[in-house]
Amino acid sequence: MKATGIVRRIDDLGRVVIPKEIRRTMRIREGDPLEIYTDREGEVIFKKYSPIGELTGFAAQYAETLHKTCSMAVIITDRDAVIACSGVPKKEYADKHLSSEIEAIIERRALYLWAEGEEKLPITLDGSSHFISCAMPILSEGDIVGCVASVAEMSLDNPHAALGGDIEGKLIMTAAGFLGKQLES
Repeated sequence: MKATGIVRRIDDLGRVVIPKEIRRTMRIREGDPLEIYTDREGEVIFKKYSPIGELTGFAAQYAETLHKTCSMAVIITDRDAVIACSGVPKKEYADKHLSSEIEAIIERRALYLWAEGEEKLPITLDGSSHFISCAMPILSEGDIVGCVASVAEMSLDNPHAALGGDIEGKLIMTAAGFLGKQLES
């Protein structure tokens, strides 16, 4: 483990402040859940907790089903990274950090549907060969936990041609709603 050189004291209520530099680097936002555990050497470890991460296997199956039945390329994310995908190269997307554009879509808490003439928004920070065609944040008990998105190749002029934008939007909204409900039960 790499030492950061920052020392913080625990206050009388048992709290410790995580320095801003570390929060920014680790993409920890106010209200984000953290997992706290110890290792065998007695170190206390803080790890970002991803509620949707617990459904990774289930999310992967859902993405695969959408891809097979509707011929849609689908990604499912938590707040920071792609956790499942189907119809796109897994090596290109799995566990990659999200672009600021998809983070903004997630923060809006509403359906996003790409329209002809609009900029094609990338999925990950390092760019990709696909763009976001349709996206819906996953909400669980009022909290944003991730996103379901259909994606299309950058060279595609009309990603909604196969299904139609309305049907694609409804499928993505259904997937996001279903995954959110799975976390609540």
